[in-house]
Amino acid sequence: MLGLGSLSSVGVIATAKTKYQSDQIKLLDNPKRTFKVFGGITLRKHASARGILYGAAAREDLLVSNPELATSYAQQCGILVPEWELKWNILRPAPDKFDFTKADWLAKFAHTHGMLFRGHTLVWHEALPPWFNSTVNQQNAQKFLVEHITTVTKHYAGHMHSWDVVNEAIEPNDNRADGLKNTPWLQFLGPDYIDLAFRVAAQADPKALLVYNDYGLEYDNPKDEAKRTAVLKLLERLKSKGTPIHGLGIQSHLTGYETHFNPKKLRRFLADVASLGLKILITELDVVDQKLPAAFTVRDRIVAATYEDYLSVVLAEPAVIAVLTWGLSDRYTWHSTYAPRSDKAAVRPLPLDSQLKPKLAWNAMARAFDKAPRR
Repeated sequence: MLGLGSLSSVGVIATAKTKYQSDQIKLLDNPKRTFKVFGGITLRKHASARGILYGAAAREDLLVSNPELATSYAQQCGILVPEWELKWNILRPAPDKFDFTKADWLAKFAHTHGMLFRGHTLVWHEALPPWFNSTVNQQNAQKFLVEHITTVTKHYAGHMHSWDVVNEAIEPNDNRADGLKNTPWLQFLGPDYIDLAFRVAAQADPKALLVYNDYGLEYDNPKDEAKRTAVLKLLERLKSKGTPIHGLGIQSHLTGYETHFNPKKLRRFLADVASLGLKILITELDVVDQKLPAAFTVRDRIVAATYEDYLSVVLAEPAVIAVLTWGLSDRYTWHSTYAPRSDKAAVRPLPLDSQLKPKLAWNAMARAFDKAPRR
């Protein structure tokens, strides 16, 4: 049982925490930022006017069941990426079976509406099918990897803008000298599995842009700094080996409450990547609003500022050719499950609200595209 002294200390701590949070919000929020945009054109057109692709991740089941949502994608997006339809657990219900039904529907939808189509992802240690652990081993892992990449890329050969060939293969905390994450693919095949994946993909679909994709590269903190260093070293190693890699995907799951954003450090990293002759794609952009105020006016303004401040930096780098949000509408976002708010309020991380109406985040993105140098 807490005594009066303990209760008093708890009260002081709580008050200090509340004051810190209040000061944090004051630092993040500028009521004078209005994010006005003139003209009624779509994000797709705002981006393409500067030679940039804008698009979003989509799910087949949602587009089929919600025609209004499908219309919003067709209007706003110039490139589409399946949210989960091209991951192993969906594509491979059994070791000897591939099911392209859902992904093919999305590919046809993209083609019908004049959108490019990109693939996510050929090699990842997550989203593996239930049979993987009991079936794949050191003796047959290369066979499964090569078969999967070859079958999937050939299925879409000539119709795919780009592929996330390898996803999230870096983890400095695993304490390897090469910075690689200790995944099943690394355990079975060694570090050269990454080079192998790119070579197989290039042979099966020589026209697609082949991308390494990762997260946690955006902020000025020791963790992100270590990740940037390790990713850059990986890219340098691959280029030195002649690996057919064409781009880096930066996921950019941003945090509205984060203040450790250093434009100079980020620009330097982007320039270092570009110096390797690689294109850069922002592949999974959204903004976590977990700790922001519940009031839409303040919360949306901070989220919009996060979008604009970030995009203003990355789009200043000419090697950045595409920006994709991970979803389009707040009605359908992975944040509802994986980054919910403690107050149970609906999350608002994307350009369109739950009624498919543009928010300040949409305006912020449009303004960032408008101010970007032409490609």
